[in-house]
Amino acid sequence: MGQKVVRFSDLSGKIVGDGELVKIVVTQHPALTDGPVEIEAAPSELADIEDKAIDVVSFEVFEAGEEPRLVVMPLAEFDKLATDDPMDVVIKAAKKSYAKPARAKSTGEAKVNYGSLEHAGKPHRGKVNDAEKQIIRDHLDQVNERLESDGLRLIDLADAEIVARYGLEELAAERGAAAMPAEAKVESATNADDESDE
Repeated sequence: MGQKVVRFSDLSGKIVGDGELVKIVVTQHPALTDGPVEIEAAPSELADIEDKAIDVVSFEVFEAGEEPRLVVMPLAEFDKLATDDPMDVVIKAAKKSYAKPARAKSTGEAKVNYGSLEHAGKPHRGKVNDAEKQIIRDHLDQVNERLESDGLRLIDLADAEIVARYGLEELAAERGAAAMPAEAKVESATNADDESDE
C-alpha cells in the first residue's frame, strides 16, 4: 500500500502540489522572538509581492549607554536625512563598519559583539575574528583607554602572545615594540629584580 504526502501552504492552509511550495525566510517581523523563521507558500500566493514591496533601509543606532536599536524605514525617508550631500554620496564616502548585528542568546540577552569598538580587545575565550582584529589595529589607543578604565589588561604590543592573538605584528613593528615570548619576559623581570636587589 502506498502513501501520499500532502503539503499545505502556511499562509492559506490550502493544499499545494508537489514541488510547488516556495520557501520564505522571515528575518524581521514584530512577532519574531528567536531569530528568523521559514514558512512555505504557493507561488500564486506570492504573485503580486513585487507590486506591494517598498524600498526600505535598515540600520542600527548606537547611542552612548544604550543597546543598539534596529530601525527600518522607507528608503525615500532615509534619503531625506542627508541634507548636505545626497545620501548615495554620503554612503559611498562612509567608512566601512566592522560591527555585526548583535544576535540574541536563548536567554534573550544580546550577544557581546567583540567586533565592535565598544567590546574589541576584552578578554574572551572565543576565537578572535577579523572584525575585532581590524578594530584593534585601527583604534589601539582608544581600545586600551577603554580597557584601562574598565580595569582590564591592555593590548600590549610587547607581548608576543597578545600580538599573535590579535594579528598585530605589523603594528608592533611600526611602533617599535619588540614582542618577546612570555618566558623571556619572566626571565627579564627576574633579572631586573635581581639587579635592583644589588
